[in-house]
Amino acid sequence: MKKLLLLVVLASSSLFAQKNNSDNNTKQSSIETITLAGGCYWCVEAIYENLDGVKSVVSGYAGGTTVNPTYEEVCTGKTGHAEVVQITFDKNTTNLDEIFNVFFTLHDPTTLNRQGADVGTQYRSAIFYKNEEQKLAAQSIINALKKAKVYDSPIVTTLEPLKQFYKAENYQQNYYANNKSEPYCKLVIQPKIEKFEKLFKDRLKNKKK
Repeated sequence: MKKLLLLVVLASSSLFAQKNNSDNNTKQSSIETITLAGGCYWCVEAIYENLDGVKSVVSGYAGGTTVNPTYEEVCTGKTGHAEVVQITFDKNTTNLDEIFNVFFTLHDPTTLNRQGADVGTQYRSAIFYKNEEQKLAAQSIINALKKAKVYDSPIVTTLEPLKQFYKAENYQQNYYANNKSEPYCKLVIQPKIEKFEKLFKDRLKNKKK
């Protein structure tokens, strides 16, 4: 029931983003980017790679103070960065609203600085917006989820201005696709992908029958 309510609320809140996208598509390029933090970037990257309309997904770091941080530095939690993915998408095929729908459906926005066994500020739930439109769209969805009391615990997802995005090391990119046999990929990432494929089966790049 919780999952159904979540999808209904997200679908209702979509009117905000759809209207804004419709108004702007005739004036601007159809290509947009958004930067999201939803725990380990290996998981988030693998999911969005399969969403129709997504052109690219790059794993990286945002929200901290250290210049050009390394994975090892970010893992200490001392740089202030979150593991993020920067998603580039075509608004003629998907939109900001759908990107957020996937985000709030496939990670837990109520656990502070934690997703499952991954603990630390680098695993916080956050949306890094690059303009006011993205900020307002994100806040609209969060407000709708809170009003509908979809979650038993408070939503802790932060809205942070994107000041700088640092691309992660090359071996961090496409991690799931390149390491499917590893235990973390099998036990943590694969179940998330299966959930995504079930809930968004009509929105997959390669639709499953």
